[in-house]
Order: sequence, then structure tokens, then C-alpha cells
Amino acid sequence: MLSPNDIDQLRSKGISTQQLEEQLGFFKKGFLFLKLKASASIEKGIKYIQEKDQKFYIDMWDDYLEKDKDVMKFVPASGAASRMFKELFSFLDGDYSLPATAYEKEFFQKISKFAFFDVLNQYCIFNEGKTIDELMDAGEYKLIVENLLHEKGLNYGQLPKGLILFYSYPQGPRTAVEEHLVEGALYACNKQRKVHIHFTVSAGHRELFEKLIEQKIPEYSREFNVEYQVDFSEQKASTDTVAVDSDNVPFRQNGEILFRPGGHGALIENLNDVNADVVFIKNIDNVVPDSMKSITVQYKELLAGILICYQRKIFDYLQLIDSGKYTHDQLLEMLFFLQKELCIKNPDTKILEDVELVLYIKSKLNRPLRVCGMVKNTGEPGGGPFLVYNSDGTISLQILESSQIDLSDPEMNTLFQKGTHFNPVDLVCALRDYKGQKFDLSKYVDKNTGFISLKSKDGKELKALELPGLWNGAMADWNTIFVEVPVETFHPIKTVLQLADN
Repeated sequence: MLSPNDIDQLRSKGISTQQLEEQLGFFKKGFLFLKLKASASIEKGIKYIQEKDQKFYIDMWDDYLEKDKDVMKFVPASGAASRMFKELFSFLDGDYSLPATAYEKEFFQKISKFAFFDVLNQYCIFNEGKTIDELMDAGEYKLIVENLLHEKGLNYGQLPKGLILFYSYPQGPRTAVEEHLVEGALYACNKQRKVHIHFTVSAGHRELFEKLIEQKIPEYSREFNVEYQVDFSEQKASTDTVAVDSDNVPFRQNGEILFRPGGHGALIENLNDVNADVVFIKNIDNVVPDSMKSITVQYKELLAGILICYQRKIFDYLQLIDSGKYTHDQLLEMLFFLQKELCIKNPDTKILEDVELVLYIKSKLNRPLRVCGMVKNTGEPGGGPFLVYNSDGTISLQILESSQIDLSDPEMNTLFQKGTHFNPVDLVCALRDYKGQKFDLSKYVDKNTGFISLKSKDGKELKALELPGLWNGAMADWNTIFVEVPVETFHPIKTVLQLADN
């Protein structure tokens, strides 16, 4: 039973009582596992573009940029950097003062190689009266880490990854945000030399992002002869999800229902708000220094060219359907395109009359389109590309996490283990239909693909609801094309030591 205060709380967040009931229902019934038809592979579902054919698609993207189109880079950037420094936090909490683990020793051995070294050194001089080298000579290693992670220094333990200095250059170090500014100028600059980048950030750090962008944009505008349009958004309160106790009753804190951020799947609302024809999606920490950018740019342009090529084909088919001047053979050609190129299978199409077939084909073609880079597995299989049975009985390409698959089922586990590729979150998306209208992306979310996780709050256990992931269930009903990209294009920074090796 909801109290008047509960109703006011829901209203203030933009969450309806029906949405709350739906969320509570998921805790009670859980989420169904998705049934796999197969792991996507080069033989089935993943395209491999030979080197001799790549220029065709890259040229197609270059031609597209010459038109009056809105192109955007969309960068989820609210992720905290704290995990990057997990081992250093453990060092601070340890009952020893000198580096003991291999990780700790390597960090201090390579400390001068980090892009943040000079700034950290200045903080050490200001706060401790000693340089980093002098502190190490005196055995005061923890003071160095304190100046790195705590508020008195760089405060990296509390900042998002986007604000961390990643790579060094002769003209000075760059943050992850700046690396995305550079990338945008290299492959997402339109005819008017405009580069549009959208960062999703947390409310508490937005001002820091805005200040950095204001400071750096003039520099990169001059260097690349472009005009930047950079904007920001935050996860909406209306996408928060309720937390419950072990009895699936809403968890309360100070009398109020506890809501938590719904995970990156909530960003489908942010993406739905942007105004662009083509959108690149890439995580904030997946950037490389300039010396390694050429292959990243090459494959971004390749994926974008493939997107435009397939979009044009889809638009031609949809306009032909609207004209009413199609033949039965042309309908079969469209059906073959769905089956062969988009890997959408429906056994019922064999019994459909032409009128029904037209409606089916149009419903499947007229959807948001995404091209997703996929990297070969080099270790254990994880979340990645699969051919999946949908609720309507059709089969389509999906990006799944392992939590969405019943690995206790021998058949599903075997298909999962056969996965040859994983998802590096390298997407190019088309957000308008063949009439130039924006798709309502909320209509293409599979709400039954979230998951439940166990958390704690003030020492009490709770269950939290994660919304369908942005590139998983939130895009489940999109048209999808998988393309193999080299592992060199995937360079996520998960620990600080990775930054010393570039």
C-alpha cells in the first residue's frame, strides 16, 4: 500500500504507480533466460570485410559526410574511476608501508610514465614538501597515493574516468574526454566542419566536465580546424528502479522508498532525446593515444559506411512498398535480404499471402539500424553476439550478456562456449526512418531482458533491478549487423597500470 508521501515521491521522479508495479512484478517472477539458436560467427551472422572491399565503404562514409547530415558521438561517461585504483586503495588500507604486491611494486616503478605524473608531483611538493622521488626515497609511498586518490590532491579516487589524465604528448597530457574530442574530429566531422559530441555524465560531476570542455575546446578547434558542439545529459530520475528486501517489499530509507540508478540501459532515454541522423556509441575509457588511432579511425569509418550502405537499401525497399508498384519477386528479394543480410528468420513467412508478407517485411525493415563491431575472443567467452529466438517466434541477431543465458542448460552452455567473438561496445546507429522522422527508441526495448542483482545498503541486504542494457535489451528490436573488427580497436582502461604502457 502506497502512502500519500510515496505517491508524491513517485510523482517527483516521474515514475507512475503502474511502472512501480511492473518493477515489483519482475522481482516476484524474475526474468526469463533467452533461448539461443546459435553463437554468431563469421560463418553465420558476423560479416568479415576483406581489405580490398573496405575502401568502398569508407568512401561511402566520406560521401555521406559531404551531405547536410547530423552526425554525433555519444559517449557514456559517468563511470567512476575508483575501480582503476582498487589495488592502490588496498595499499592505503594495508598494515604495511612499503609496496609489497607485484601490482604495487610495478605502479611505483613506472610512476614517472603516467600522464598525471607531473601534476601529481606538484601536489606532493605543495602538500608534503617533497617530490615523488624524495617521498619514495623516504619510504613514504602512501603519501604519494593519498595525493593521487584523495581530495587534497588529484582526487582521482572520486572522479569519473573521463576526467583522468590518460596519455602524454609533447604539448601536454590529455584526459579521456579530450581523446574523444580528437576522435570526433577524425571521423565524425560533417561538411560544415562541425563535430557534435554528447557525454552522459553524473549530476555531481557535470560542472567539472563543462569546465574542462570550455577550457579545451579552443585548443582542439584550432588544431583540427573544426567547430565543436559538445553537450551533456544525465540519467533521468524517471529511469531509476526500486530496490526491495528479501520479501520483495520496497526497501525504505528514512521512510522513503529506495530507488537506484537503472544501469546503462537507462541511457536509451538520453539517446532518444538526441537529434542526429547517425550516432557513434563508444565507452569513455575505450580510447588510444594518437600513435594508435589510425586503425580506430579506419574501422569507425568502415562501420559507418556499412551502416549507410544498408540503410540506403532498406530505404529503397520501404519506398518501393509505399509506392505499391512491387512484384512478388521483389517481395521475395526483400525477404531474402531480411534473412541473408539481417539474419531475421521467421518460419511463418512460407504461409503468408502477399498482403500479409508486405506488412511483415515493412514492420521488420522500418526500425532503427545499428552496425556493431565485434572482436575475436582471445580468452574465456563472455557477453557477445548471438542468434536468438524472440517472443514473436522470429530469430534475430542480439548482443547478450552471460546473465541472460541459462548456462545450467547443457545445450545453451555449449552454444555459449562456442562463441568466437565478444562485444567491445563499438556501435554506429541510424536513428531516423525512411521518411526522415526520428524513431521513438522506447518502442524497441525488450523490457523482459533486465536482471536482478544483490546489493547492500547500510549493512542490510537488498535486491536491485537493472534495466535492459543499452546495447542488449534496450536495442533488442533494432535491425542489427555484426562486423568483425581488429582487437587493436578495443582498448578499455580498467586498471591504472594500463596507462603506464602507452
